[in-house]
Amino acid sequence: MSAAAGHEASKDILAVVHENLNVWGFPHDAVNFGFGAMNLKTLVMTWIVMGLIVIFTVAATRNMQLKRPGKLQLMVEEMFQFLRGLAYENLDPKKGASLMCLLFSLFLFLLFSNLWGLIPTMMSPTADVNTTLGMALFVFILVQVLGLYYRKLGYFKHFFEPFVFFLPIVLVEELSKPLTLAFRLYGNIYAGEVLIAVLLGLIPLTATIFGGFLASVIWLSFSIFVGFIQAFIFTMLTIAYVSQVTAEHH
Repeated sequence: MSAAAGHEASKDILAVVHENLNVWGFPHDAVNFGFGAMNLKTLVMTWIVMGLIVIFTVAATRNMQLKRPGKLQLMVEEMFQFLRGLAYENLDPKKGASLMCLLFSLFLFLLFSNLWGLIPTMMSPTADVNTTLGMALFVFILVQVLGLYYRKLGYFKHFFEPFVFFLPIVLVEELSKPLTLAFRLYGNIYAGEVLIAVLLGLIPLTATIFGGFLASVIWLSFSIFVGFIQAFIFTMLTIAYVSQVTAEHH
């Protein structure tokens, strides 16, 4: 079989599996709402993820105790302290403390989004490049705003260092940051879902279980690991970018 034929066969397998998994009847193409087209399934999954995060955080902090904390409370506290340690290592405590709510919310959203697609018939919002690109652009704008806030007009100095003719190179570097953030996250999560779909198409025994979803235990465990790692990398790079532009000596 040629490479082209193999590629077409893989596309056919993916199409069949995705159709079997589409038990909710989501449209395959973007829906036009009058002000622009968007993927309805991504929109619904994003709102579901946000609702799950609210339920999770409320359940973990509703009955907080100092002496005998619950399991959810311990989980949230450990994640928060871990992110706080990263922020304080790269930023001074005052700047780091002001960003903790944002960083913690960002990490939770990424984590839940990355893992949500592993549930039968669901999809990770971060498996859509529009989601990851939107988040990356938000981080990019945040970095520029914080750079201007903390360094005032001196922030623009680094665009011309060490020489003025380096400006195009520095601009390309700045603009590449949101692109690398977006496509790194999207590529890893989307590739994981595609490989799971391919495995399902190759194993007929699992094609009728849970609406066509039952990945192998090894690959599912690896996908969970990737979901955690990608959420950590995105958040860590956000901290690093903020640290670069807010440092007194850039």
